[in-house]
Amino acid sequence: MRPHALADARLADCRRLFLRGHEVLVDIGVHAFERQRAQRVLIDIDLYVPLADSTPRGDRLDEVVDYDFVRHEIAARIAQGRIALQETLADDLLARMLAHPQVRAACVRTAKPDVYPDCDAVGVEVFGIKETR
Repeated sequence: MRPHALADARLADCRRLFLRGHEVLVDIGVHAFERQRAQRVLIDIDLYVPLADSTPRGDRLDEVVDYDFVRHEIAARIAQGRIALQETLADDLLARMLAHPQVRAACVRTAKPDVYPDCDAVGVEVFGIKETR
């Protein structure tokens, strides 16, 4: 098991925001049986945001990274059309998360729970961190 990302010294001054089990229907897959209809995909995303950029002083939403940003970016990527590989989806979502100016690092996990009857899910995880200045 990979050590927790917060063990990375570059993230010591960050808080972790997360979205868990976000279920979406995605036109994804390479096998013929996967191309018949959209599949359920479960998405988990962790965002690492410096405390200096995410500690609300006035208890206002504009002082933090809004979870709606994450959900919007997922929906926008899925709306672009067919995806063959989970790796492509995860990489694209990671790039979108890291494009947010307040996000220093992110972890994206995707899982397809309905592909094989003999396992809970098949999935992929990708992590990225911006170089600090």
